[in-house]
Amino acid sequence: MTESNEARGTRDLRGWISDRQLVSFFLLTYAISWSCWGLSMVGGGPVLFFAGGFGPFISAIIITRLSRKSVRAWLRTLLVWRVRARYYVFALLFPVAVYTAINLVLLALGLKFDFPALPGALTTYLGTLLLVATIGGGLEEPGWRGFALPRLQTRRTPVMATLILGLAWGIWHVPLYGVAGFIVPLVLAFFYTWLYNRTGSVLLCILLHASFTPAQDILTFTSDTPVVDLVILGVYVLGALGFILATRGRLGLERRALVTGSASTPS
Repeated sequence: MTESNEARGTRDLRGWISDRQLVSFFLLTYAISWSCWGLSMVGGGPVLFFAGGFGPFISAIIITRLSRKSVRAWLRTLLVWRVRARYYVFALLFPVAVYTAINLVLLALGLKFDFPALPGALTTYLGTLLLVATIGGGLEEPGWRGFALPRLQTRRTPVMATLILGLAWGIWHVPLYGVAGFIVPLVLAFFYTWLYNRTGSVLLCILLHASFTPAQDILTFTSDTPVVDLVILGVYVLGALGFILATRGRLGLERRALVTGSASTPS
């Protein structure tokens, strides 16, 4: 019995995707998210805008399924939660520490601060953290760190894998934040790589994302100016360089994994 052209085409597409899972993931992620955001901007409403944020997660599920892998098994890998308490502390408080440093630099530069806004900002911070962790941007992480990062690290060093993923993650944000919108995610990606490599936990990356988002939006108590933006970026870059140097480029990945080229393992 001759195979139909449609069946042959489906088989060929599955084979292409299976051989190029990362390329397929990034292309499909952009297609889903940018389409939703574009339609939202021309009258599609907030639901489509919100749906666009799930592009990486949806794409990872589709590519896993088309590659004939178990979606259920992959989803189980996202639920690692038995890790040392210090990593939870890092995920939840590292962004606060970063913005404490940023505010100290801004104070040293003589900028005026709205200190009375602090109590209200902390309440908003906690509410935003919960929102991002449960239904917001934190749910990008199953795609970026749960799907793409382990695959990138099978063939590339942690630093190079993070640069590639950070750039892809940053470009994904361009429709939201403009042509320079890729810069901050590119730098922040180094913190996420370290946390994932140390724990193997996408859940912890979700919490880090959930704490970074309100920190960026809420925890500077001065007017937004180019100076403030430069200080924030400068502290981010210094922090990322510090992680690279302190880990000698391993970013939390075990030395054995670097030698063998295998994906990260929890520690």
